[in-house]
Amino acid sequence: MINPSLIFSVLLPVIAVICGVLLYINREDQMGSSYGENWKDATSVYDFTVNDINGEPISLEKYKGHVLLIVNVASKCGLTATNYKELVELDEKYRDAKGLRILAFPCNQFSNQEPGSSEDIVCFAKKKNATFDMFEKIEVNGKNAHPLWKYLKHKQGGTFGDNIKWNFSKFIVDKTGQPVERFAPTTSPSKLTENLEKYF
Repeated sequence: MINPSLIFSVLLPVIAVICGVLLYINREDQMGSSYGENWKDATSVYDFTVNDINGEPISLEKYKGHVLLIVNVASKCGLTATNYKELVELDEKYRDAKGLRILAFPCNQFSNQEPGSSEDIVCFAKKKNATFDMFEKIEVNGKNAHPLWKYLKHKQGGTFGDNIKWNFSKFIVDKTGQPVERFAPTTSPSKLTENLEKYF
C-alpha cells in the first residue's frame, strides 16, 4: 500500500514548480500586453503618443502636414557613422525647405548597441550634430514593442517577415500620417531623396 504522505511529499514540489511556471508565463503575457492591442485600431500615426528623450509624452498629431522619416537608431553600430551623418544632411536639406521631420527612436535590441541612458544618447547625438527629434529608448520587436512600431510594421511589412531586422530601419510617413515606404538598415539615408520628394 502506498503511503499517502509519501505521495504528498513527492507531488507537492512538482505542483509548486508547475504553479511557478504558470505564474511566470502569466506575468510575461501581462508584460507583453502592457501596450494593449489598441494599435490595431489606429488609422494613422497621429493616433499614437510617444515619450520624447526627456520622458515627456508627445502626441504625433503635432506632425500633421509633415512628411516623416521614422528610424530606430543606435550609437555603437557599424552603420551608425554613415546613418547619423546622412540623417543630419537630410534634416538640414529638407527640414525648413520641405517640412521634413526625422523621428529617431533609440533601441537596444540588436547586440546591445544602444546601451546608454537618455543623457548618454543626447550627448552622442549632439556630437553628431543631430538636431532632429529624439525619443525615449524603446523596443521595436517582440511582445513589448512600442505600439507605434507594431503599427508601422503592420502597414509596411518587411522582406522575410515584418520584424525589424537591425538598427537604422527606416519608414517614410506621408503628410496624412500614413506609412508609405519602408527601407532596410543598409539603405543609406542619402539614397532616400527621390523617395521623399514624392511626398512633399
